[in-house]
Amino acid sequence: MFSQKMLWESLIALVLITGTSGVTLAEMPAHSSRQTSQFQSIEQPLGLKTGVAIAGLALIGLELWWFILYKSPDS
Repeated sequence: MFSQKMLWESLIALVLITGTSGVTLAEMPAHSSRQTSQFQSIEQPLGLKTGVAIAGLALIGLELWWFILYKSPDS
């Protein structure tokens, strides 16, 4: 299975690869005085935002447990 050293090395490599790629993210223009009516911002309740964030973190934790920490009964 995975050792902790291998896990940390993989995570560091992933950060280095994604952090030093030549692709830049699109940025908002410095002056956006003109509003377009194509999209409208919808303010979401804080409870909904918190619930979605907690559910996402729980799913990430479940996946990490399943693929890294889970040991099958026959081993």
